[in-house]
Amino acid sequence: MSRFFRALMIFVLVASCGGGGYDTPPRNLDDACSILKQRPQFIKAFKATQRKWGVPVNVQMAIIYQESKFDADARTPYKYVLGVLPMGRQSSAFGYSQALDATWDQYRRETGSRSARRDNIRDATDFMGWYMNETKERNGISLSDARNQYLAYHDGHTGFARGTYKNKSWLMRIAQEVQDRAVMYQFQLEKCARIR
Repeated sequence: MSRFFRALMIFVLVASCGGGGYDTPPRNLDDACSILKQRPQFIKAFKATQRKWGVPVNVQMAIIYQESKFDADARTPYKYVLGVLPMGRQSSAFGYSQALDATWDQYRRETGSRSARRDNIRDATDFMGWYMNETKERNGISLSDARNQYLAYHDGHTGFARGTYKNKSWLMRIAQEVQDRAVMYQFQLEKCARIR
């Protein structure tokens, strides 16, 4: 009987290590319809943010793609000393939205969302809606302007206002990729009758 219980305990332990839920990002990240079919809770979160904050679904999706590739546990790479000794992460960015600790804490204080988590899609998209509305208020950027919203998302409200992104050709290229992806996702979403 003890062998049976030992085998059962090992099975339960191994089964709890992964495989259940959504531990991995959806497949085929170039197809908005496929993403939403695989993760039905995503469209609920995107639509809730669109209703509350006015940020279009395709813009949310394009920025999440760029920030985390739809990975709830996304983190920045480690910094290394002498090329081999890990010395912490490049920043505190974490989760779907890659929100920094300080900005996330500000969001939780200002919205009263004390229990919000960056690895929860609904909380992450709500954060993005809040942040992008701040960008609209401070910098006058339309919520449907994925390119400039991304530049402000990356460099911050003050950085965007100062034009810090203008000296970063790599960031300008990525912002254009975000815009192109937002257009692609919008076209795809229009074809997904079941998602409307």
